[in-house]
Amino acid sequence: MSKKAIVLGATGLTGSIVVNKLLQDDRYDQVKVFLRRSLAIDHPKLSEYVVDLLKLEDYADDFTADEVYCCIGTTAKKTPDKELYRKIDFGIPVAASQLAKQNNINTFIVISALGANPKSGIFYNRTKGEMEQKVKEMDIPNTYILQPSFITGDRKENRLGEKIGIILFKALAVFLIGGLRKYRAIEAKTIAQAMLNLAQDKPSDKEVILSDEIQVLGE
Repeated sequence: MSKKAIVLGATGLTGSIVVNKLLQDDRYDQVKVFLRRSLAIDHPKLSEYVVDLLKLEDYADDFTADEVYCCIGTTAKKTPDKELYRKIDFGIPVAASQLAKQNNINTFIVISALGANPKSGIFYNRTKGEMEQKVKEMDIPNTYILQPSFITGDRKENRLGEKIGIILFKALAVFLIGGLRKYRAIEAKTIAQAMLNLAQDKPSDKEVILSDEIQVLGE
């Protein structure tokens, strides 16, 4: 039976890979993307909803599918205003999970971050942790919260800091073994494949999946 999927964050690095993989997958007959600007992709399976993502609840009637892939995320550099940052990294995933629950979507997969903790003194980690808490409260049957480490891949924008980070993470990788393996950098394409594998095969009984476990699931 053909399935329908919803992707949030389709213009981002990981989200764009998820969309491309879903469009190429014969198990899906429709891929819905909710976004602020068009992907400019012409594909018979793609349905675009160019909306205000901060008011996602206004589009409840269109928010119907079998699975939700939530790849939303910003950075402190892109969004220095902490209030807006929280509206994006906390507000959008939580609103999406509420709509998924409301519309009986039984699979919800969201990208968080390694170190997410609702009690953290670090704003970024605390925001992600609080988001995870709210998503769990929805009690969606197949909920997977992915906590990747440093994400690498071909980004459209030129990030000098990220390039330096990649070099450092690669240099340190040989020392990150055993329990430290979860801190190794991970490619966006690996995260995307892990998300699809979780939706199809549900190979993990864990709700929160750490970066090293994502690596295994996406290989």
